[in-house]
Amino acid sequence: MKVAMKWSSRLISFVLFVVLVFMVFIVISTKASGGEPELFGYQFKTVLSGSMEPEFKTGSIIAVKPGGDMTRFQEGDVITFMESAEKLITHRVVGVKQSGEHVMYETKGDNNNAPDSSLVLSENVIAKYEGFTIPYVGYVGNFAQSKEGAALLLILPGLLLLIYSGITIWQGVSQLEKGNKTQPAVEEVKETI
Repeated sequence: MKVAMKWSSRLISFVLFVVLVFMVFIVISTKASGGEPELFGYQFKTVLSGSMEPEFKTGSIIAVKPGGDMTRFQEGDVITFMESAEKLITHRVVGVKQSGEHVMYETKGDNNNAPDSSLVLSENVIAKYEGFTIPYVGYVGNFAQSKEGAALLLILPGLLLLIYSGITIWQGVSQLEKGNKTQPAVEEVKETI
């Protein structure tokens, strides 16, 4: 029983530590990049609408690979592009058109009835979706980008680790006190013998 408690205590400590390190990484990488976090050359984007359901749900995080030749995409590829300076969209390529040196993509959300109203210039494409999705974690990512969210996601795991440490210390002290209460009775028995 004690061995199981010891290992579960170590496991909880390890998990809390990993969560703390992960949250610090998310917050720092988000702030350093000025936007979405990046890991191993992949950027993580939050899905804000249901236009691509069932491929990915609203609130999911998707991994996209930026860079490369933006004229390489074909029908069926899912790309992330700038619709305006403040708005990114991730939709599927349903047609490729060429006008002189320019390549343009006709795009459509899987859940939309019709293709997007305007063609996307290859210069406006920023990344390709790589098939990696984590459902509903995007809500946490959006929250982490706010000042309150960044502070909470840095402080909360630390507080949980601190509370857990306090509980562990309290349990240790309680066990020592139990040991001290039973020990004098043993010494008194030795003296009377």
